Amino acid sequence: MRNSSLTIHFYTTFSSNITRLFPPKQPFKFTTLSHSLLHFKHSYISPIPQKYDFAKLLQLSPQANPIVHYKKTHSQLIVSGYGSDTYLTNMLIGVYAKCDCFDSACKVFDEMSERNMITWSSMISIYSRRGYSEEAIGVFLEFRRSCSENPNEFILASVLRACTQLNGGEFVGQLHCFAVKCGYDKDVYVGTGLIDFYSKNVGVEVARLVFDELVVKSAVTWTAIITGYVKSGQSDVSLRLFSQMKETDVVPDRYVISSVLSACSVLGFLQGGKQTHGYVLRRGTEMDVSVSNVLIDLYVKCGKVRTGRKLFDLMVTRNVISWTTMISGYMQNSFDWEAIKLFSEMSRLGWKPDGFACTSVLTSCGSLEALEQGRQVHAFTIKDNLDKDEFVINSLIDMYSKCDSLTDARKAFGNMVNHNVVSYNAMIEGYSRQENLSEALCLFHEMRARTVHPSLLTFVSLLGVSASLHALELSMQIHGLIIKCGVSLELYAGSALVDVYAKCSFVKDARLLFEEMNEKDIVVWNAMLFGYAQQSESEDALRLFLKLQNTRHKPNEFTFVAVITAASNQASLPHGQQFHNLLKKAGLDFDPFVTNALVDMYAKCGSLDDARKIFNSAIWRDVVCWNSMISTYAQHGQAEEALKMFDGMINEGIQPNYVTFVGVLSACGHVGLVEDGFRHFNSMFRFGVEPGTEHYACMVSLLGKAGKLSEAKDFIEKMPIQPAAIVWRTLLSACRITNDAEVGKYAAEMAISIEPEDSGSYVLLSNIFASKGMWADVKSVREKMDCNRVVKEAGCSWLEMNNKVHVFTARDKSHPESNLIYMLTDDLIYHIKGLDYVPDTATVMNE
Repeated sequence: MRNSSLTIHFYTTFSSNITRLFPPKQPFKFTTLSHSLLHFKHSYISPIPQKYDFAKLLQLSPQANPIVHYKKTHSQLIVSGYGSDTYLTNMLIGVYAKCDCFDSACKVFDEMSERNMITWSSMISIYSRRGYSEEAIGVFLEFRRSCSENPNEFILASVLRACTQLNGGEFVGQLHCFAVKCGYDKDVYVGTGLIDFYSKNVGVEVARLVFDELVVKSAVTWTAIITGYVKSGQSDVSLRLFSQMKETDVVPDRYVISSVLSACSVLGFLQGGKQTHGYVLRRGTEMDVSVSNVLIDLYVKCGKVRTGRKLFDLMVTRNVISWTTMISGYMQNSFDWEAIKLFSEMSRLGWKPDGFACTSVLTSCGSLEALEQGRQVHAFTIKDNLDKDEFVINSLIDMYSKCDSLTDARKAFGNMVNHNVVSYNAMIEGYSRQENLSEALCLFHEMRARTVHPSLLTFVSLLGVSASLHALELSMQIHGLIIKCGVSLELYAGSALVDVYAKCSFVKDARLLFEEMNEKDIVVWNAMLFGYAQQSESEDALRLFLKLQNTRHKPNEFTFVAVITAASNQASLPHGQQFHNLLKKAGLDFDPFVTNALVDMYAKCGSLDDARKIFNSAIWRDVVCWNSMISTYAQHGQAEEALKMFDGMINEGIQPNYVTFVGVLSACGHVGLVEDGFRHFNSMFRFGVEPGTEHYACMVSLLGKAGKLSEAKDFIEKMPIQPAAIVWRTLLSACRITNDAEVGKYAAEMAISIEPEDSGSYVLLSNIFASKGMWADVKSVREKMDCNRVVKEAGCSWLEMNNKVHVFTARDKSHPESNLIYMLTDDLIYHIKGLDYVPDTATVMNE
């Protein structure tokens, strides 16, 4: 009767549990299960359910509340006296792990009185799969102490996975030796585990030795070795392995395909990626979302952004990685507006962008200087608690810096808990872009005080601002720090140093650095060429260009701008025409920077028709291009054409700038258009241009050439800014033309008081006195020059003959034919005197 009562109690409890587990919508045929659980004999219920009945219950996978089902089954199992059964408890550990009920699985394991190989294998596998690597190894060591059996291949594979996560090199060596001893080194599971460990922690070459010894290889094995080669930077080997894999019976799974596509992406091997894509399509199976993501990444990294977007649009299922990959692809390929639009669409459709998506779109906002959109993304990051993410904050600093909102950038920088080199670089670059040297240096000092090691970008940013400000001493100090860091001749630092020394007029030092660099790219060559061009070392620039042509580097548009500028400085039309022909062959003649340089070159060489042809053929004319033509006509005295160009510029909607009005006012000054000059001068404010020193000098020249010296003097004294020496020298030059010694003397005194070391003011005043025969005053000016240790710059001229430029400097005898030249000059002077020529005494200071 006791057994019968227990059986009836179990029957009642179990049937009620079944009813709860299987609701009416999913009818449950109890008679079938009761027949398997309860055996009727002579019309009464049999004793307690058997072991296999509980096994069947544990094998069930109810869709609703599986954990409740397994816990109730566990309870009945204990009540029925099977709580210590190793077979059933092993099943319980497995089903609890499957339902992510990890604590219950551990509790069952801890309470087991007897454990077998399956028990230990299951527990070690559960720990290693969940990332509890130390616990997995701990259980393995306990197994070795308490069990006399040797571990099987499944235990070894799980322990190897745990060691891979922990980088337990010494322990893995012991496991490998044990596997070899027990004959498991050829096992596919153990071998795959060893390959994964060695490729991630030791070296892919060691992993390859294990791989080659395996007789049987699974898709996971191929994935491990292919991924290992990809991560080690040997993507070409991984592609060869994939080709070998396709010749076997192993069918590549999504992990293998993803690894192969990643290899193609790293190599920029678009054709290989397309072939792999075709292989996936030929299999006729629907692409997994991870494979689609890697394909999109491949196409956008290879510049095929539209193909990547087409794949993105065809995806049935997307995840956050899909959206992030596409947004990042747009950003990397400078499709910045598309990146912003896609980010907006992602948010609108309910997706939550992660830190990577926010970082990419903030970079796009910075590139476009889209401050408003950047602020909106910033607000989103605050709302979703992403504003503390290190990458997001660095992107915010960079975005605000590029949008010239340094106050907001500094706030974002201040909100960081741990500042790193990236955040410091972003702030220093922002200040450098605005030429705020003091703030950039303060941050640099703070960076070093906090022992944050500067990177190459830190030095390049500081060199950029010191070059623009011609801060030579600072540049030399930075150079010293770079040498201490051992990167002085590194490509980017080297080019920055070449640029800064060249801009600071230390071209020889720049050339020494240039020659010491073992590796040079076209940027370094361009920096040196521009250095020579900017310092009017035109011959050296042309010789360096010839040297460049003998290297593997291909000149780009900036190279040609530099050498065309050098040809302009020499007024060498033949050289300029040769460079123009080279540009046409290279297909760079329509570049806006090149167009501007060509216009300037032809103008300086006196070929106005060619300059106008280049201007008219330009596809895109910016304000620089218009300024070149206006200045060209102004310098050649064609004021009417210059003013027509200015009107055409306004009609095309081009906003004039500071340089534009210098050209316009110069044109008016050359032909004495006083009224037009004042009209354009007064209109500057309407275009948002504030008059500067050059504009006031042009107006003084305009009044002076019109003979209105007193008005010019009054104009200077009423200037809203402090008159520079050039303004007074302009008035002095006008006095030289009209021989007005009184105003000229006053103008000279004012100019000399501002710039006592400049020889121009002394020479102009001396010429005025000489023209009036005031030789005592001439002598006084000479003595004042000597007293102030002012030396007149030697006159220089050059001429081109037989494709060679000959430079002549006053009293210089360095030319190889100087004796012959001086002899011919004396002969020429002798013949001139024979024609009763009277020299201009006003040029006495120029002899």
